[in-house]
Amino acid sequence: MDIISQLQEQVNTIAMLALNTFGTLQRDAPPVRLSPDYPEPPATNPSEETVNVAEQSKAMSAALVQAAKKFDMLVAALPLSGEDAQLKRIAELQAENEAVGLELEKQLEAAELELKMVQELFNQAADNCLNLKKPD
Repeated sequence: MDIISQLQEQVNTIAMLALNTFGTLQRDAPPVRLSPDYPEPPATNPSEETVNVAEQSKAMSAALVQAAKKFDMLVAALPLSGEDAQLKRIAELQAENEAVGLELEKQLEAAELELKMVQELFNQAADNCLNLKKPD
């Protein structure tokens, strides 16, 4: 798999992890007072569920950080070349493409000549077969 595909896959992984993390926090996190103007949220007993949410949040954020680090590693692996190097590479690829195109044209011409020769031989063979038949 090329590096660009790996980067796209990693972006999708990060998006999925972020979506799952935010959804889980939204669903399971205990209420918190946002401002002194708001009433106090209903009290909840610190139960096993609250502890589980804290541990789950840590695990999810660790997975998100790990995915981001992998993305950074993939970005660092990208070839960093200047515009001049890219233009030079494009020119090299175009020259190679032209050379291969000329070779293909030569092979096509040779194949067409061979096809004509085979067709002529086939026609001659067909004519000879027809001439060998006795009239009824």
